[in-house]
Amino acid sequence: MSITAVLCVRNEAAFLLDWLAWHRSIGITDFVVVSNDCDDGTDLVLDRLETLGWLTHIRNAPPFGKGGIQFSGLKLAGKADAVKRADWLVALDIDEFVTVHVGDRTLPALIKALPDATAITLTWRNFGNAGVVDYEDRPVPLQFTHAGPRPLLWPWRAAMFKTLYRNDRTYRNLGVHRPRNPVEERLAEARWFDGDGRALPREMAAGRIFSDYRMAQHGLVQLNHYPLGSVESYVLKADRGRAVHSSDRLGLDYWVERNLNTEEDHSAIDLWDRAAPIRADLAADPVLADLHDSATAWRKARFDRLMEQDIFRDLYGRLLMTPPSQPLPDTIAQNLARFAQAGARVDEETS
Repeated sequence: MSITAVLCVRNEAAFLLDWLAWHRSIGITDFVVVSNDCDDGTDLVLDRLETLGWLTHIRNAPPFGKGGIQFSGLKLAGKADAVKRADWLVALDIDEFVTVHVGDRTLPALIKALPDATAITLTWRNFGNAGVVDYEDRPVPLQFTHAGPRPLLWPWRAAMFKTLYRNDRTYRNLGVHRPRNPVEERLAEARWFDGDGRALPREMAAGRIFSDYRMAQHGLVQLNHYPLGSVESYVLKADRGRAVHSSDRLGLDYWVERNLNTEEDHSAIDLWDRAAPIRADLAADPVLADLHDSATAWRKARFDRLMEQDIFRDLYGRLLMTPPSQPLPDTIAQNLARFAQAGARVDEETS
């Protein structure tokens, strides 16, 4: 079984080796990685990894077109042999770590547990910052172990998912959260299941990008999402820009909605024991080791430079002043969800 992961990155060299080791250890067989406009050596790390036979590296250069950087990157990735020949596909981000709970905790075990599935939703579990200020060169799943409650009724964005799907030509294109441009006559055969093992309604094959936030989603698999990281890393993330809407600056709104730390979740820690030897093998390559060290040094130097600018210094200070977010009471969260659903219906009627 071949499983190809597609990743789009900019200035993420310091995290690449950990991320790749993790996902190889859980059963990803092939990687297609698209880089754009990198200052920290991300593209050089990827070039070296391609030389070592680890992945396919594609450079994405402007103009990026109407869909933006990530969509144009996915379009390029869709032409790669490792995507075309894959049995299964998944598009992920560098701050996402697939965490399987069934069988030997690999993606093949997950697929075996849902033999009728042609698509499986990998629903986020968002991990908060938990008061970590300084960037540290250590695997992200080991540093951040606090998340919001399950289920979490608000914000609804916490229930967004990525999709592991069979490459059976039901969908023409990769998508950020789910495959896009379905072949209409094939949709009737699509069988979508959620991360708790429930069969999803047929309309799921054509539309939504978030799970039912009122129900448990993580019995078989969860997508550990670390959107904040340390305070220092968040400032660098704001400098980099958003993956889909690069012109939208990250601020306190994004931080507050995601900085929930009310429950501890150590389910990923044991999985690192399996990834660690792979990571060590990567570090044994002297070229990769030097590039990685340069990337970690770049992050520290870039943060210092950003602190000389009012806009980033102000953001850093506000992040330090902002206490951890608290989940809303269920009654208030349900009311907000009701308004959101009403707004969605209005949008559908007027579109």
